[in-house]
Amino acid sequence: MKDAQVAFYDSLPLLRDFTRLADPQRFSAIPSDWVVGVADIVDSTGQIAQGRYKTVNTVGAAVISAMINAMSGREFPYVFGGDGAGFAVPASAAEAAREVLAAMRRWAEEEFSIPLRAALVTVAEIRKAGKDLRVARFAPSDGVDYAMFSGGGLAWAETQMKAGHFMVPEADPGARPDLTGLSCRWSNVRAQHGQIVSLVVEPTPHATEADFADLAQSVLSAAEGLERAGHPVPENGPPIGWPPPGLSIDAHVSRAGGSLVGQTLKLLVQNLLIALLFRSGKRLGNFEPDHYKRMVSRNADYRKFDDGLKMTLDCDPATLAQIQMMLEQARGRGKVRYGLHAQDEAMMTCFVPSATRDDHVHFVDGASGGYAQAAAAMQS
Repeated sequence: MKDAQVAFYDSLPLLRDFTRLADPQRFSAIPSDWVVGVADIVDSTGQIAQGRYKTVNTVGAAVISAMINAMSGREFPYVFGGDGAGFAVPASAAEAAREVLAAMRRWAEEEFSIPLRAALVTVAEIRKAGKDLRVARFAPSDGVDYAMFSGGGLAWAETQMKAGHFMVPEADPGARPDLTGLSCRWSNVRAQHGQIVSLVVEPTPHATEADFADLAQSVLSAAEGLERAGHPVPENGPPIGWPPPGLSIDAHVSRAGGSLVGQTLKLLVQNLLIALLFRSGKRLGNFEPDHYKRMVSRNADYRKFDDGLKMTLDCDPATLAQIQMMLEQARGRGKVRYGLHAQDEAMMTCFVPSATRDDHVHFVDGASGGYAQAAAAMQS
């Protein structure tokens, strides 16, 4: 019989229309004995200034990849934030979560010289502080679904982490998380209609749920007027080139303590074969390149609710001006704080458990700072 804690998330409906997630009634309260894990990179803006945003994205996505592998196929809610990530798991998986976060901190420091902080807190502690943690499931395709969070609990956990509370210490030297399936071989995607705009909008304490729901619906309605609702990844998939732009990062991710030079050479050969396969479009066994690329686009996680609204859009100037006007008006009424960052390209970081199934996960962000820069520019 399935663990009742796990059954909670499995039982949630899969919503297909993203705009319906603006309604708070679509979210369900996470059980109080669940635990929340959060992690983010210390001084991510400094790392971005050094041109390391692809590395920043990879470390953020690695938190999720490691946790997915640790859960051995059990579904759980998670969210990617650009320079970090958050997730919730049943109490029975709390120790696994602690081990993953501890190993991630050590690995990020040893592999990339990136300081990663991480914390673990119970949902009961979140509610004791006067916040809540609710979740919904959005399915952009039949292959994957993504968790959406509301209630302020995840944001509270992140604030506590940054203040040094509930911290998970680093694992022993040499500890390595299981990052099987994590990759970043796609080339960046250039904007087709203006700029790639990364947007972060959060309610203030003065905003009711209805206030924020109304604003989110208005912003989403404006974005729906864009081609494919502003989806930054082409319908037939992103470009792929050789050598891939993230080759050295992929080598760090996949070498598992082995030779970096040897792993780099191995990936060069692998990615050349992959690029040739995609260019030919010919089926290889159960793998169909054209179908896979279409699913990459369909599965892309380019908009989310994460105690607020986050989107990475291919946005024309007129629509961007319309969205900014709405946000400025709401900010002027003290209802929201927001930030945005415009750039020329979007990028993806991917988790691919199997290339012959449709359950591959693709996290989208702006290629020159994205969500991290938008958060740094937050206006309140």
